[in-house]
Amino acid sequence: MDHASKAFYALLVLFFLGLSGWGLATAGPQGAIFALFAFLSIGGCLICIFEQSIVRSAFALMATFGGVAGLFLLLGASFLAMAQVLIYVGGILALILFGVMLSPPDLAERQLKRVIPMGALVGAAFAWIAFRVSSTMGSWAVLENLPEMQSHAREIGIGFLHPQGYLVAFELAAYLLTVALVAAVYVARRKKADLEALPTMVGGAGGAN
Repeated sequence: MDHASKAFYALLVLFFLGLSGWGLATAGPQGAIFALFAFLSIGGCLICIFEQSIVRSAFALMATFGGVAGLFLLLGASFLAMAQVLIYVGGILALILFGVMLSPPDLAERQLKRVIPMGALVGAAFAWIAFRVSSTMGSWAVLENLPEMQSHAREIGIGFLHPQGYLVAFELAAYLLTVALVAAVYVARRKKADLEALPTMVGGAGGAN
């Protein structure tokens, strides 16, 4: 691990400690849980951009999706949390990994000097959006004035699985995702001819050296 990586992860640890302390001091255990999910969302996103290893980036992206699902749980949106895990972690992340597997590697694509300007641009855009939202809001929501949290997962599940609801569309989407996953595995698999040609290519490269 080089000095840039050590400094990056040290800043992430300090950010987590500061965020956890702020959440615990302002809202107690619930604030600490919110800080944990917020750190997973933001920290996982930063690690996904910073890391050059595809495997580490994939796990960091999974942490980001899990953090967003946790934030949905804190808001009482249990169905959105479940959909976040099933669709993004179980589907979108797998498709991204297959897309990376089918793409030729570019070692110069994820260099730090190319990541920092893009990260600064995205951070500035998020800061501008947050400033615009906070300036247009009349007042912040108060916990005592919020309605009681209610879960509509049962009603949504009945709507999906009822014969007069969205059962057919739900099953067709499941078949479509299954076919897409099997097709991605078939396209990404190694052919026997490629495996037979690999020792010859390695031997030729060794002889040339």
